[in-house]
Amino acid sequence: MEEKRDVIRPTDEEAIRLAKTLLRSARYGALAVLDPTGGGPLASRVGVATDLDGTPLVLVSMLSAHTRAIIADPRCSLLLGEPGKGDALAHPRVTLVCRASRLEKGSPAQAQAERRYLNKNPKAKLYVGLGDFHIFRLEVENASLNGGFGKAYNLTRDDILTASAATETLSTSEQGAVDHMNSDHRDAIDLYATHFARAQGKGWAMTGIDAEGFDLASGDEVRRIFFDSPLQQASDLRPALVAMAKVARSSVDNS
Repeated sequence: MEEKRDVIRPTDEEAIRLAKTLLRSARYGALAVLDPTGGGPLASRVGVATDLDGTPLVLVSMLSAHTRAIIADPRCSLLLGEPGKGDALAHPRVTLVCRASRLEKGSPAQAQAERRYLNKNPKAKLYVGLGDFHIFRLEVENASLNGGFGKAYNLTRDDILTASAATETLSTSEQGAVDHMNSDHRDAIDLYATHFARAQGKGWAMTGIDAEGFDLASGDEVRRIFFDSPLQQASDLRPALVAMAKVARSSVDNS
């Protein structure tokens, strides 16, 4: 009898990097919950950002069925990954199995999450302050990655999230660094986008920084760029950005 082939590949660094790229790049996703009235599955599209450690953040209205569902039962899953040209199933996507946790308005955790969410989704400023809107952290338990045909992986919470001593200090310094880069170093940001993300055009802006990398946006386009090695402390950020700018500028000058 022919031995059954295991379709799940061993998790490697490439798979982890892809999953994190899908997570950090996402501006929206499909949130699946359990309908409290009948127990059946219910899926909705939601806006998405990430906290500093990579935990997904969603801003949802208490009037929505999916919000009532995660209050009744916090178990949920989040599907991320945009289809491109051709067969939608040939493009990578990741499903995160989570438990939803509502952040208390006015708390430091909620203020940080709201700041990062609005940096990623600036149009949400129109309704973030309305009383019925709340931010939830979707605490990751595990994940499954489909990197395309024949590329299936199971990932753990530790594979998905960013564990670094720099995360705590970045919570107070990140916004200042983002604002400084966007106001004084737009040329460097365009260089990062062109060289490290192979992106086209100019006018890129930085939307977030964490211990493993940073996120850029230009209109509806989003790119994720990783540091060569994770930051060990917040003071490592400036040297890392300066070094990357030099590499990117040298590449442009020599092209």
